[in-house]
Amino acid sequence: MNKKRKRKFKWPFIVLIILVIALIAFLGKKGYDLYLASLIDPTSDAYLGSLDYKIKTYDLETFKENGEITRGTKVVLYEKQVKQIDKKNPKKKDDDVEIIYRKIKYNEKDYLVKPEYIVNTYEESVKEKEKYIRTSSTIYESSDDVTIKSFLKKGTKVELAGFDTILDSGKVNMYKIKLNDTDFGYVYEKYLVDTEESAKAMYNENGVYDKHKGRKFNYELYGGYAANLDYYPYEHPAFEDNAFVDNAKTYYLNGSPYILNAVDKYISLGKQAGATAFVVDIKDGALAYKSPLAQKLSPSSYNTAMGSVEAYKAAVDKIKAAGFYVIGRIVTFNDTQYAKDNPNECIAGTTWVSAYSRKAWEFNVRLALEAIDLFGFNEIQYDYVRFPEASYRYSKNGKDFRNVYNEEKAQAIQAFLMYAADEIHKKHVYLSADVFGECASTYVTAYGQYWPAISNIVDVISGMPYPDHFAKGSYGLSIPWQHPYNLMLAWGKEAAARQNEIPTPAHVRTWIQAYNAIHEPKINYGANELRSQVKGLYDSGLKGGFITWNGNSVYNKYAEIAPGFSGVY
Repeated sequence: MNKKRKRKFKWPFIVLIILVIALIAFLGKKGYDLYLASLIDPTSDAYLGSLDYKIKTYDLETFKENGEITRGTKVVLYEKQVKQIDKKNPKKKDDDVEIIYRKIKYNEKDYLVKPEYIVNTYEESVKEKEKYIRTSSTIYESSDDVTIKSFLKKGTKVELAGFDTILDSGKVNMYKIKLNDTDFGYVYEKYLVDTEESAKAMYNENGVYDKHKGRKFNYELYGGYAANLDYYPYEHPAFEDNAFVDNAKTYYLNGSPYILNAVDKYISLGKQAGATAFVVDIKDGALAYKSPLAQKLSPSSYNTAMGSVEAYKAAVDKIKAAGFYVIGRIVTFNDTQYAKDNPNECIAGTTWVSAYSRKAWEFNVRLALEAIDLFGFNEIQYDYVRFPEASYRYSKNGKDFRNVYNEEKAQAIQAFLMYAADEIHKKHVYLSADVFGECASTYVTAYGQYWPAISNIVDVISGMPYPDHFAKGSYGLSIPWQHPYNLMLAWGKEAAARQNEIPTPAHVRTWIQAYNAIHEPKINYGANELRSQVKGLYDSGLKGGFITWNGNSVYNKYAEIAPGFSGVY
């Protein structure tokens, strides 16, 4: 009976072997690969997370550091842990140190990392929980729009509730922050630091802050204090797809159809003169074209616009096609049309839009972004980026400036330009700002302009030292506009000194007078006067170019001064 049982037992086993062999033969190499795969550790997707921007990796055999991977990176995680026994004393087992690693695959290569850096989701990759505001910052409603939610002052502690994206450096672009129990906003990481002490400290590398902290006028101008402005280095980009034109020789064109319809002759003149750029108005009192954005946000601006989008685009396209660098000019806060639609955003009792108004900030930045998308400007230039000239009197008399966040005027101007630069740079477009010639001095003006604070943020700063605007006796010149070279040399040296007082100064491209002097003695300003102004600026050290100011863009005057574009500069 036992022998019969053995024979019955063998047949099923033999059949099973035959079936396995047949299956392997049928599947061929694929079957063998499946078999091998069953012997490999199971894997799952995971992410690397840390307080640090980079996570160190280690070799599987030597356990030595062999690189680093940015946090937020998605990896393949092997289930089993890897142990390294670090023998401190070969004779005493108790002295051994056991180090645990997790094995990961990244870019088809295996590494070891410490287990504490493994997280389950991308959202867990950033582990910091709080930060402090280093530079007073705009708080956004979302990470993908320019809508302003709030504004937080230097030194404020913020609770982190997430982030938008992790950059190649391992830093995040924007943090999601908790404003209260139910409300959240977004702020750029670059304006935050880890400690309250460093947040409240003023940037003073090479004595930068010391140069500004004690500056004041001989009486209170109400524009603010240089000591309360931000001097941290601000990156001025260089876009590969938008080459910046240094030493730009520039004609100004207003946005009227009369001028833009005749753009061909201005282009021809520009080529003859050796010009390299044009400034073209987007908004100056009136919009140059019927902006779709203005139709929604400022109907008065839309209804009084001078031309169509199509006609304006045709003119700008011609200028670009001719090889010129094109700058779109926006008169910012002196905007009577926007004021009609938004009286509560104006300084009380005036039609001057307050530079404290975040709604006005949004409008002027959205207008710039729309213009970039529609017309492809290389640069956006903000003019009248200030409070009105009457600000001293207004402030002294207690007029309401709509100062929601309790800012000084110069703080608001600098903060607006930071906001504008952050958004405009995303389009790979440069930012410039115009300032009064007075700003070359060492005090904060009554209307909130302070050269070093503005130059530190924008890519180009454009002073407006028109010779006939200087009072008689300025710089020791009895009639300054009769001595354009000496005047621009003296003024330029002051402006150049301001440039040297900050870590990241802008290029200087100066507005020069291209109209006949309006004060007695009324002298003609032709090619020689243009050349003298530019020569004075360049000899002072300001070699970033010039822009001709003639409000009416008179062709005959531009033709008259054209020979002055070429000179010893």
